[in-house]
Amino acid sequence: QEQLVESGGGLVQAGGSLRLSCAASGRTFSTYNMGWFRQAPGKEREFVAAISRTGVDITTYQGSVKGRFTISRDIAKNTVYLQMNNLKPEDTAIYHCAAGTGWSLTSQSNYNYWGQGTQVTVSS
Repeated sequence: QEQLVESGGGLVQAGGSLRLSCAASGRTFSTYNMGWFRQAPGKEREFVAAISRTGVDITTYQGSVKGRFTISRDIAKNTVYLQMNNLKPEDTAIYHCAAGTGWSLTSQSNYNYWGQGTQVTVSS
């Protein structure tokens, strides 16, 4: 059974850093695009960052996180990471990782598997 499990969330002060991990199991996700999405209280879930399947390795970011967040993947560990630096209070949200085979990296409808999420809280 395919499963994505996020970890690494927590409470951090503004300007701080966190690294989120998404461990995949049940299949090898190297041929999948991997994405991070987030949902803040009272808001719609939104795209954060994505990396295309192994061998292509295109990365793309939401404008507000570009230059601060970095997505990467470790094929041997079947794990995707999101390094978040210079965190801001507006980054507070539940962060979900997702895996998909669709043509779009940013569209949620192109992702087939989703994790339960990890909470990130940034205090001012």
